[in-house]
Amino acid sequence: MNDADIETDAADRMLLQRMAAGDRVALATLYRGYHGRLCRFLSRLTRRADVIEEVINDCFWIAWQKAATFQGDSRVSTWIMGIAYRCGLKALRQHGDEPIQDEALYGDLAPSHDPGEDRELRDWLGKALERLSVDQRAVLELVYGVGHSLNDVAVIMQCPVGTVKARLFHARVKLRNVLPDLAGDPSMQLGSTP
Repeated sequence: MNDADIETDAADRMLLQRMAAGDRVALATLYRGYHGRLCRFLSRLTRRADVIEEVINDCFWIAWQKAATFQGDSRVSTWIMGIAYRCGLKALRQHGDEPIQDEALYGDLAPSHDPGEDRELRDWLGKALERLSVDQRAVLELVYGVGHSLNDVAVIMQCPVGTVKARLFHARVKLRNVLPDLAGDPSMQLGSTP
């Protein structure tokens, strides 16, 4: 953890302490600070904006209620992401496992020379990610999108680090195998000869 991460976590811990004392301004501050990150993460689980907002609201309701029970065994960001992940899984059970929306994927990519190419790339990647399980998409986003360590992801997903590594490995293998198929170029498939 670098100095900025340590400072951010210390500020978040202070906000949790204030929330435990009933400070709604602290809740609003924490909510604003995490909203974008949670939207990005949850957009990998479902395409419905209403479900994403519902999950974020549920997450912060739980954080509000349990702020006093935060033990400090992990960073606050890990704790909040874990709550959001579990709320997201619950929402998926209620609303179904809907694939991620194309626009939610890599929406932060800078436009290229040809906007049509950018759209085609997003469609291609979106279709590939739809073939992954919810847990595989979540691991990819937590590690590569949000930047959590494997240990943090294990805490968030409440599973052993070995399970996180396996999900990440299988997600990468599956993507490596399906991307050439989706591109319609059999010569790009692994193990094929030109």
